[in-house]
Amino acid sequence: MGILVLGMDTDCVTSLRQGGPDANGQPAVRTVAQGSSNPCRHCLRLIADGEQKLVLAHRPFSRLQPYAEVGPIFLHEKDCERYESDRLPAWFAHLQPAVIRGYSRDDWILYETGDVVHGNELSAACDRIFRNPDVSYIHIRSKFNCFQCRVERASQRSAPCGQALTQTRMPIQMTASVDAETMGDSTLGQN
Repeated sequence: MGILVLGMDTDCVTSLRQGGPDANGQPAVRTVAQGSSNPCRHCLRLIADGEQKLVLAHRPFSRLQPYAEVGPIFLHEKDCERYESDRLPAWFAHLQPAVIRGYSRDDWILYETGDVVHGNELSAACDRIFRNPDVSYIHIRSKFNCFQCRVERASQRSAPCGQALTQTRMPIQMTASVDAETMGDSTLGQN
């Protein structure tokens, strides 16, 4: 089955970087990243120690409804390219543990899909969850329940304006490269 791993929408990120309101109606807090646990939800890369970042409240749903959770996330302060790939970023293997769950077309959690897994088990968990035909998309979150990314079936990818797109992708895999500096850090990407 083909999948698509997506960072946050670029238009949304651009608005936040320009001082637009977050999910709580406030501008993002601008600060300096400390350590290596600062994942940007747009490019899905780690924000380097000492680099400028934004901290804000994010609701990764297009509309308000009972399951529209809000939580803290980080973004690069500077421009970066949106992550769109048929593979999870390699550093996701360091999410210890990760929370994963499927959502219906109505954006409701499908409880039977929810799981807490080690980061290196995320690919298999995505494949298992997508076997359920009622799953429209998956959210991956950190152990602190912070949103990391959205995973969709490539054939059912939704456009920002709600139009359906058709795209073929390869089965989900972790990317192979992780730089040596981040390999040994057990707190990598936990926020």
